[in-house]
Amino acid sequence: FPPSLAAGHPVAVDNPATMADGIKVGRPGDVPFRIIGDLVDEVRTVTEDELATALLLCLERAKLVVEPAGASPVAALLSDPGAFEGPVVAVLSGGNVDPVLLQRVLRHGMAAQGRYLAVRLRLTDRPGALATLLGVLSVVDANVLDVSHVRTDPRLGLTEAEVELHLETKGTAHCVEVGQALREAGYTVIG
Repeated sequence: FPPSLAAGHPVAVDNPATMADGIKVGRPGDVPFRIIGDLVDEVRTVTEDELATALLLCLERAKLVVEPAGASPVAALLSDPGAFEGPVVAVLSGGNVDPVLLQRVLRHGMAAQGRYLAVRLRLTDRPGALATLLGVLSVVDANVLDVSHVRTDPRLGLTEAEVELHLETKGTAHCVEVGQALREAGYTVIG
């Protein structure tokens, strides 16, 4: 709608790119455009990242599965909470969301919130070294999602191993705590 609002009449947009199929409109209809012009005080747009964050919030905190278009009011509220004078009600609608899209959106939303952390480090290649590293992560409550343990790379010394870990965390502050715990345990994070 923004190009149409700027022009003062419905304008076609070629291939609008959004996960929000329910509001993915190539050209607003004449009647809806006129109604919006007469009755709506403000139109807000949100980014795909804001939609992903809103979907994650609805699912995780409110236990509601809504399609991306239905989560757009929450995305608008989250993008600029001080712009709205309360009380505020966000209408959530539609549960028609593709499971594969929902999985991608949730992963993206969690990554954007610092809920995933990837770390790469070197350690001495000896029995128990990986278990010791995982023990450090256990103490700080970081959930290990994936481990890549490389021992035969020409970049490594004879007694070195490189470990790449994908972790699930509680957010950005927890990521900092995990990094600090690794450093305090003597590990050097290289990526």
